[in-house]
Amino acid sequence: MQQNQHLELGRINCLKVDRHTPHGIFLTALDEKDVLLPQAYVTDEMKEETLLEVFLYTDSEDRLIATTLKPKAMLDEYALFEVVDVAPFGAFVDWGLAKDLFVPNMFQKEKFKIGDNRFLKVVYDEKTHRLVGTEKLGDFFDKRPKGLSVNKEVDILIIARTPLGFKCVVEERYEGLIYHNEIFEAIEIGSRRKAYVKTVRKDGCIDLKLQAGGAKQKDISCEKVLSLLKKSGGVMPYNYKSDAELIKDVFALSKKEFKRSLTALQESQDIEVKDTGIYLKS
Repeated sequence: MQQNQHLELGRINCLKVDRHTPHGIFLTALDEKDVLLPQAYVTDEMKEETLLEVFLYTDSEDRLIATTLKPKAMLDEYALFEVVDVAPFGAFVDWGLAKDLFVPNMFQKEKFKIGDNRFLKVVYDEKTHRLVGTEKLGDFFDKRPKGLSVNKEVDILIIARTPLGFKCVVEERYEGLIYHNEIFEAIEIGSRRKAYVKTVRKDGCIDLKLQAGGAKQKDISCEKVLSLLKKSGGVMPYNYKSDAELIKDVFALSKKEFKRSLTALQESQDIEVKDTGIYLKS
């Protein structure tokens, strides 16, 4: 571990134990600025001069404070949060720390209600100098994607369901969309996964697909069919004529990909397709 040069709000900091007090221990960065780690988080192993990794945020009096707990999301990160309290000026969500994360009214798309699950980004509020949550993510996306060629594999985070499809954060910085008619498996808001670039639009938004396409997708699709067939004892009651929705539910594939897989697996002598179903060859 390398000691932080400065104290960084909203980040994990590596700080040195400087001194013990009745209220906790003070931790310092290399520039000798210090911050309190409250007694509730202090253990016997935290000796003077040792290095600790802690998260820094502000307490109820807006003082910088340290904790050994890790929040659901740190500064500039996204997560799904549960609303635990509402007030005339905003709402509070649980982010795994002693003090809940505040979401001002101006950062809410729709009025928050207790029990809601909302997808938010943790940001620094210049006016109050605090960490807050925001549901309005549009201003934070980079509108000039770089290095994202067609079929490139990318990391995505599913953030919202829209009439067109599921909105995503791509590579932690771009906005993306997977269209409903191109989804053949269950996906959940807040989940992270791999996807593939379909198109980079002029407005900077990226159209995505969950299937790789080409030879790579053919291999993935075939492996899905074979794996499920083996788990089912070598026989499954599906073939080229099976209903598309049924194929989607069982294999998480489009009818087109499923048929291609059956053909490829027959050509490789792995399976036999009959009117009664698919049979694994020994």
